[in-house]
Amino acid sequence: MARVQLAINVPDLEQAIAFYSKLFGTGPAKVRPGYANFAVVDPPLKMVLIEDAGHTPGSLNHLGVEVASTEEVAAAQARLAGEGLATAVEAGTTCCYALQDKVWVEGPGGEPWEIYTVLADADAPVTPGRPTVPGTGACC
Repeated sequence: MARVQLAINVPDLEQAIAFYSKLFGTGPAKVRPGYANFAVVDPPLKMVLIEDAGHTPGSLNHLGVEVASTEEVAAAQARLAGEGLATAVEAGTTCCYALQDKVWVEGPGGEPWEIYTVLADADAPVTPGRPTVPGTGACC
């Protein structure tokens, strides 16, 4: 199963959790200090809230597509590189309270997109930053 991910910056995590729980009709799948995510079934969406990310409240943090396996991440990387897009691969990275394999690309306006799979849950906090240039190796 694949689903689109939308990660936004929020000034107040508890307030954002209350709002998105009502909007999507479901509570968060994971809540950690400064971080929450929703695994929405309908529409298929991974909604990520990042508190105090040093950005304008409500602004886009990054976009993504969650896939089921590392093989799907590798296939996406090969396809994107084959299309001439610069990619940044992160294997076994701990980010957003999860161990992940991922590949990053940038849209034409500089918007960051990740295609990723979650390998395991992790206790590590949200790591600030993400690749702003493919290959820089930051996350979330």
